Amino acid sequence: MQILSYLFWPNPYAPDYSNPKVVLLLLVCGVLVVGSFALKRWRKNKKNAVTKKLSRSWPSAAFWFGLIGLFLVVSRVEGISYVSMRVWWLVWFVTMGIYVGIQIKMYSMRNYEVLPKEQSADDPREKYLPKKKKRL
Repeated sequence: MQILSYLFWPNPYAPDYSNPKVVLLLLVCGVLVVGSFALKRWRKNKKNAVTKKLSRSWPSAAFWFGLIGLFLVVSRVEGISYVSMRVWWLVWFVTMGIYVGIQIKMYSMRNYEVLPKEQSADDPREKYLPKKKKRL
């Protein structure tokens, strides 16, 4: 029961902007926002159509995760009730983990290279396979 009150406490302790955790979270969320523009440019220069299709949602997801994270950090430092609850960080991390997991799974399933088949010249099954009928 204590964990629920810890997560859902409406106005938890508000650290200041010089706290190392706050600085780290601001840095990570800022990198996500700036990285979204870099991902967009990287995707535009990509030639592989499958990779381009699979990475379609990465820039917008990075931008929104970064923006929401910045909002959560600022609301926590400023002490805004109910928005600064710890449960929102839990929701943010779980949602981000699910998104990244699905993207890794989809990328590994769909991004592959077709290797050329090697045919053997001496196939023992060849004499048993049906032949093309000769027309007269």
